[in-house]
Amino acid sequence: MTRGDDGAGEGASAASADGHGTEADYLARYRELQWPRPSVTVDLVVLTVLDADLKVLLIRRKEHPFQGAWALPGGFVRVGDAYDDRGESVEAAAHRELAEETGLPEGSAYLAQLHTFGAPDRDPRMRVISVAHYALLRPTLAPFVTAGTDAAEARWASLRADVDSGALPLAFDHAEMLAMAVRRVRDELDRTPVAFSLVPETFTVAELRGVHEAVVGETYDAGNFRRRFQRMVADGLIEEAPGKRVTGTKPAQVYRFSARGA
Repeated sequence: MTRGDDGAGEGASAASADGHGTEADYLARYRELQWPRPSVTVDLVVLTVLDADLKVLLIRRKEHPFQGAWALPGGFVRVGDAYDDRGESVEAAAHRELAEETGLPEGSAYLAQLHTFGAPDRDPRMRVISVAHYALLRPTLAPFVTAGTDAAEARWASLRADVDSGALPLAFDHAEMLAMAVRRVRDELDRTPVAFSLVPETFTVAELRGVHEAVVGETYDAGNFRRRFQRMVADGLIEEAPGKRVTGTKPAQVYRFSARGA
């Protein structure tokens, strides 16, 4: 049996190797440190749209490695130190880190798992596997984001002007994570309700079009988008909301996503 199997060979305790003892005995005696144990982290690609520009939340690292460099927020998944204390799930860690790194209550942003990054040399400290997630935040909440205690500062960086231009190189493999997250959101924009999380609770047609344009990086024809918008209204995904919003020379109708579309 090779190293890394289920432990019934070399890693099994002496008391259980010959079939004696209960499973509880086996687990209590099992020494998991005999086996390679990579650490696991969660990294977060937090996106919003501000001033018709797609922004990503970056933190300046306070400690080594990459001290002083910009990176995505995230942290280690908490693990227990006994067979009956396993720590937290990856999902719980992602929600916890998002709350800690933004200062916002849990549930403030749409959060979904993106991809697992496991290159052997992706972290210079040791073998670290990262389960990356992406989060979408309403622009009305973006000004309330504060840096976590393990970051020197936090900022909303422009994807186009700051990251894609190379002005803010990212630590670790975070540029790859960010690029993958943006591709995912762009892919889902027209077939899922992800745009719902990037506009205020009430919005105009122009504001929703601006979100689509910011995410995709292209200008939409206003007439074509309005026809698409009206189809979403007809399908019951969007409904009129009370009030008007002055966006130019005249007030514009505001809308909201219906319970069916949320």
